[in-house]
Amino acid sequence: MGSGNAYSFNFLGYAYNNGLRGLAQDYHKANELYLKAGELGCADAYALGSGVEVDIKKTKHYHELAAIAGNVKARHNLGSFEYEAGNIQRAKKHMIIAARAGEKDSLDCIKNGFRRGFITKDEYSNTLRAYHERQNEMKSGQREIAAQVHRVAYKRD
Repeated sequence: MGSGNAYSFNFLGYAYNNGLRGLAQDYHKANELYLKAGELGCADAYALGSGVEVDIKKTKHYHELAAIAGNVKARHNLGSFEYEAGNIQRAKKHMIIAARAGEKDSLDCIKNGFRRGFITKDEYSNTLRAYHERQNEMKSGQREIAAQVHRVAYKRD
């Protein structure tokens, strides 16, 4: 936290929000930490504490900061915000960017948009191709070993 790591602020906020790691549950302290994490670009900070009022405008702003910093999940969430607000074209742009960067949920949204007529065949095929290229770029022997260890540790197959 001393070096301004957004995810450290978010983690401590989570601990206060849920009374973990020997900390007393404190929603207001959690909210302060979530806000700081959001200001530093942590998209996960949008949860903003369950015991306090959530500010959707701030939530969207923090996602914008995180997306600018390259957080793909934040980009996906911005697409969701725009879709819910009825801004289909803006939602589509966010989802395409996130899907091309390897975000599976965004790819699913693009697929659904194609089925519903919001996404053209060319947009869908180009996004799908870019998604698969990105997935191939991320493959490595070390990632496979880590995934196997994770499956064994959490008994998932």
